[in-house]
Amino acid sequence: QVQLVESGGGSVQAGGSLRLSCEVSGYPGGSAASYCMGWFRRAPEKEREMVATMRDDGVATYTDSVKGRFTISREKVKNTLYLEMNSLIPEDAAMYYCAASGSWYCDRGFHYWGQGTQVTVSS
Repeated sequence: QVQLVESGGGSVQAGGSLRLSCEVSGYPGGSAASYCMGWFRRAPEKEREMVATMRDDGVATYTDSVKGRFTISREKVKNTLYLEMNSLIPEDAAMYYCAASGSWYCDRGFHYWGQGTQVTVSS
């Protein structure tokens, strides 16, 4: 059974930083498997949106609003995904979810999801 567990959320003031982590376990093939991972977020009364994704070869994609402020990274050996978030603004406040796809591709859906970690940004 694939499990994704996020951590690192919290409350910060605008301009602050947080680092989210997501540990994956049970993925078929373990650290040898090649699949896309990503961070998504959902703010109250808003649709879920993609924040950043990273292919197995390290190619990353970001939504425009976080470019230059957020950095996604992976440690395959540790089966862990990270999201470094700097210069946080109130609009970044949301529940952040880690997700893993069922394939190399990032645009064919994410099959596995974590429970989420809350990020709160005060102005």
